[in-house]
Amino acid sequence: MRDFLARKNIEFSLRRYGIETMNYMTLGLFGSLIIGLILKTTGNWLGWDWLVDIGGLAQAGLGAAIGVGVAYGLQAPPMVIFSSAMVGSLAISVGGGPVGAFVAVALSSELSKLVHKTTPIDIIVTPATALITGMLTAQWVAPYLGELMRATGQTIEWAMTLQPFFMSIVIAVIMGMVLTGPTSSAAVAISLDLSGLAAGAATVGCCAQMIGFAAMSYKENGTSGLLGIGLGTSMLQLPNIIRNPWIWLPPIMTAALLAPIGTLVFQMKNIPSGAGMGTSGLVGQVGTLAAMGQTSEVWLAIALMHFILPALVCLSISYGLKRCGKIHPGDLTLQA
Repeated sequence: MRDFLARKNIEFSLRRYGIETMNYMTLGLFGSLIIGLILKTTGNWLGWDWLVDIGGLAQAGLGAAIGVGVAYGLQAPPMVIFSSAMVGSLAISVGGGPVGAFVAVALSSELSKLVHKTTPIDIIVTPATALITGMLTAQWVAPYLGELMRATGQTIEWAMTLQPFFMSIVIAVIMGMVLTGPTSSAAVAISLDLSGLAAGAATVGCCAQMIGFAAMSYKENGTSGLLGIGLGTSMLQLPNIIRNPWIWLPPIMTAALLAPIGTLVFQMKNIPSGAGMGTSGLVGQVGTLAAMGQTSEVWLAIALMHFILPALVCLSISYGLKRCGKIHPGDLTLQA
């Protein structure tokens, strides 16, 4: 059985599903929902209706983008990848959310790989298997998965209203670590439909990781590292974290210290598509403006909680760890 699955390129592993496929799903999210949010917001700022329309169309393609991304991440045959666009679209349309779409497309892709190139009419059998199994899963399973994820997100938001101090710390630390780790914090936030204060805390935690690492490593990586980490992803530091886990402590502590301030003092909020993005492409800030409005107070809160304080606090903590001999020169250097 193991040899048969290997021949069919079917691998049930954390690397295949939790890292590779999840990352391609995130690219689908970014190429549809998230970029659509950016374009719509920019269009509203500039008064360009045509740009708002393009952003709306991009967001409407969420299911298809997730379907193609998941199937591509599972290394499905081309016909299955194309069919997965329809499977993902149905899963989203029936309320399955990203997780429902992920499961429907993953199941249909793996089943299609089992029958791929086993009959003379492969051009019919393979996409038909993908569509039939995917559509049935999307119709009968995906809605329940979507409801489960939304209920989980609502529970987190409810707990946030009861214990904003402690819950803000927990959410900020966990979401920040997920962002820097090999999985996708954006996919987690969108799947949970995380919004309000919980999403605001998640954004602060993600910004603490990205801006914190960017500031800490500026001396070693220069402007390219500052922009790559600060506006790209703190995941670039993951190999260095594996070599010296102490370098992860300053951003984590920064998230824990700033999250209650952002929640209790500034009442920072966000929307699901911005909650897990941090400062990546400034999506977290666009989402914050969409959730809180564009007043001068909001702009000041964004500047302090997303950029200035994460840099200052993280630098202070890292300085102390350097004095203690836990962080050494070269520990934060990005490998070419």
